[in-house]
Amino acid sequence: MQRLIKGLIQKNNTKILLVVLDGLGGLPVDGKTELEFADTRNLDELAEKSACGLHIPVSIGITPGSGPGHLSLFGYDPFEWQIGRGVLEALGLGMGLKKTDVAVRVNYATIENGIVKDRRAGRIPTDVSKKITERLQSKIKKIDDVEIIFAPGMEHRFAVVLRFSEPLPRGSDSIKDTDPQKEGNAPVPVTPETAEARQVARVVKKLISKISDIIKKEPQANFVLLRGFAQVPDIPHFEEAYGLKPLCIAVYPMYRGLAKLLGMNAPAITGDIKEEVDFLKENYNNYDFFFMHVKKIDSYGEDGNFKAKASKIEEFDKALPDILGLNPDVLVITGDHSTPSLLRGHSWHPVPVLLKSPYVLGYTCKAFSERECLKGEFGIFPTVNLMTLALANAGRLKKFGA
Repeated sequence: MQRLIKGLIQKNNTKILLVVLDGLGGLPVDGKTELEFADTRNLDELAEKSACGLHIPVSIGITPGSGPGHLSLFGYDPFEWQIGRGVLEALGLGMGLKKTDVAVRVNYATIENGIVKDRRAGRIPTDVSKKITERLQSKIKKIDDVEIIFAPGMEHRFAVVLRFSEPLPRGSDSIKDTDPQKEGNAPVPVTPETAEARQVARVVKKLISKISDIIKKEPQANFVLLRGFAQVPDIPHFEEAYGLKPLCIAVYPMYRGLAKLLGMNAPAITGDIKEEVDFLKENYNNYDFFFMHVKKIDSYGEDGNFKAKASKIEEFDKALPDILGLNPDVLVITGDHSTPSLLRGHSWHPVPVLLKSPYVLGYTCKAFSERECLKGEFGIFPTVNLMTLALANAGRLKKFGA
């Protein structure tokens, strides 16, 4: 699809804004989803005159990770481009990556008698996490002539890069996550899934052992869980694919990492929705595509906190008039996947989406929710097609064929 689109691209002065409310979709609790429960009068009013629908990030019944979910939103086939979260996290934290590297996303965790008590170490404060990570870097610099590079992240997260002396064969990152995904289980053993990954797995086992010895007396962050082992892929850049000058506005490093991988400008910013909207306003004249990411909706869904997730949606709703005041030619508001509080995690359910432009039918649904979006003119469609719809509504695609 990208090859087809590249031949149809035509440039103009239109601006496209994609707002990703991470983990937006939900399931009913006492009859209502988080979107239905929340006071979203601005989103509802906008949805009524927009094109609405539900999109499927990967495939029917498949639960997507954040990486595949966002790649699909950007028009990249998630089956063709499978990128480990380690690369995204490392790039987002400003780590330069080489072809000799394997990057890993890491959670501090609380372990007791060999069992994971808390996979996120109580979401320890970022300043506490940073100090622990700096201590690890001061004590662990090499393992078997492999350079070990740490980068502190937000809350319980950090990244590690294993830098080998020679480029590694493809498949060297095929190692099972050690995160069991649920409390009450033991960490998953380091398991290489290909012959090429055995060398990396040996280093990882020694790394976990060294880290454990250093942090075992920490009250909460006394263990680590490793996820998303990844080598750097050779992926087409966003501007080359779509003829758009892109800006990423995201507080969390993983999403900046994905944006950087695609060649987007993704400066580090702090704060929350207000600060992101302010940054959007400050930079609005300098770009023609904007990716704005709102994280905490997903976090509260994963925590099973229905009311907090609804409240975060309401917080964005209050900020929406400021965004509309910029009058983007195309505005898309959606999520990268569903994270129902009921399930305390990502799910396979289709994700609500609205697209505002002068060239939509509109007035097919009365609110922005899962049930109302099902009535919209887009119906249910693959997420990977959303970028094409945004380009078409921005007048950036020529006619195909005679």
